[in-house]
Amino acid sequence: MKRTSALPILLRVGLWVLAMHVPMAGIVSAAPAKKTRAKKTTVKPIPVILDTDIGDDIDDTWALGLLLKSPEFDVKLVVGDQGKAAYRAALIAKLLERAGRTDIPVGVGLDVNAKGGGRQSDWIKDYDLKKYPGKVYSDGVQAIIDTIMQSPERVTLICIGPVPNIAAALEREPKIAERARFVGMHGSVRRGYGGSKDISAEYNVRADAKACQKVFTAPWEMTITPLDTCGLVVLQGEKYAAVRDSKDPIASAIIENYRIWIQNMKDRKPGDADVRSSVLFDTVAVYLGFSEDLVKIETLGIRVTDDGYTRIDPTAKQVRAATEWKDMGAFEDLLVKRLTGPSPKR
Repeated sequence: MKRTSALPILLRVGLWVLAMHVPMAGIVSAAPAKKTRAKKTTVKPIPVILDTDIGDDIDDTWALGLLLKSPEFDVKLVVGDQGKAAYRAALIAKLLERAGRTDIPVGVGLDVNAKGGGRQSDWIKDYDLKKYPGKVYSDGVQAIIDTIMQSPERVTLICIGPVPNIAAALEREPKIAERARFVGMHGSVRRGYGGSKDISAEYNVRADAKACQKVFTAPWEMTITPLDTCGLVVLQGEKYAAVRDSKDPIASAIIENYRIWIQNMKDRKPGDADVRSSVLFDTVAVYLGFSEDLVKIETLGIRVTDDGYTRIDPTAKQVRAATEWKDMGAFEDLLVKRLTGPSPKR
């Protein structure tokens, strides 16, 4: 009988026991890793006031629509400027109601410079401002001051018309310039209306040059879109058709007003409202309230003259001006997408 040594058997048993306690190559013996969620970075909306001469040129109506469709903004107040106080307040209020934004207060501006109604009067002929469900401030200038001074954060003041309200606000409370930044549709730096190489006395400056001089010398940060950029924006073709045919309540209200407005313009054909927009100057100022990616910004000394020009002057207050487009087509796409898309969640 052949004897078998006990050593190999013990060795094999020992190796088997060891294998049971040592993980196989490539297998990690550890507790399951806890799932980590990426932290969401929430950007706080920008507190904003809009000061507008809505009801004269139609671009203010487009600009208010863009403001309401921009999630970057927390709209605190909309105020009519440049006279026609009741008319402008009613237009603002009805548009806010149509947009479902009666949480936004309406300010009645100074009844100076211009009186009565305007080209969009038919849209509000049966509207009663007293029935606006939200707040209506009869002293819009004081509402601007109070909103700025009571805000824990710096307020962005977007101005898309002549600025008698703002000049009056600075007169009453100069400290608003320390607690707000100014963004406006004003002036003509190197290009005039229609892209002309000759600069223009742009309407928002020319209409009340004294008020504009006060605003342009106040100690706040200023950013403007002059005619050099805003004077080139017109929607046509598929871009315009998307807004024209949209069922969105804000887009629909814009087109309703545009059709009424163009009927009251002697130099326009009513059929234009089927194929293109007018020049949408003021929409660019709203854009600059939350982004500058699509424009070239220059910091220039800008002096407002008594006859309504905005002259480059190295000794004047430094103003940030959007003097050229980097991609105007992309801005038009953004404008269309916002006006026809869903309203921001609040």
